[in-house]
Amino acid sequence: MNKALLLAGAACIFFSTQANAQQMFGHEIEPYVGADYIFSAADFKGDANKLKEDYNSGSVNVGTRLGKYAGLEAYYQMSGERKATVEGEKAKAKFHSYGLDLYGYMPLGCTDKVDLLASVGLGNYNLEVKNLPNGKYDKDHMGYRFGVGAQYNFNEHVSARVMGRYTLVDTSYLDNLMEVTAGLRYTF
Repeated sequence: MNKALLLAGAACIFFSTQANAQQMFGHEIEPYVGADYIFSAADFKGDANKLKEDYNSGSVNVGTRLGKYAGLEAYYQMSGERKATVEGEKAKAKFHSYGLDLYGYMPLGCTDKVDLLASVGLGNYNLEVKNLPNGKYDKDHMGYRFGVGAQYNFNEHVSARVMGRYTLVDTSYLDNLMEVTAGLRYTF
């Protein structure tokens, strides 16, 4: 519950910033919203080892760029359900997560069209697996997220982003996720 309150508080801070250019430590605050497609490769272990490892997900996010080199982003991700046969049973698996990432931006060139990105963050991951030999598995666990990528700024409002991300979840059934994301951002 404390994690949800922390993320709700962070989202309130994001939404409370006005679209007008506000000043913070001499830099503009630029709030944005975005949506991503995510391809995830899951590294399962234990009884879940025979589950399908590739998942398609969608993500929505809200964030703010704090000046030229840093930013914060809150996200919610939900995967599609995958079916597999595990010891004669039709098992189904899906996950969802929410969390907060800290971003570092490195602008390339003098036109500010391309940024290299690095991120580090925390996410609460909920893996739900039905019809395993040991029954149902439905647990939340914190995961540590690390990512690198690039962003192309079409203009001052619209940008496209591609990232690669590694997430260490380390539950009894899920070790980690390797993800590739592609999406759009709209800056106010």
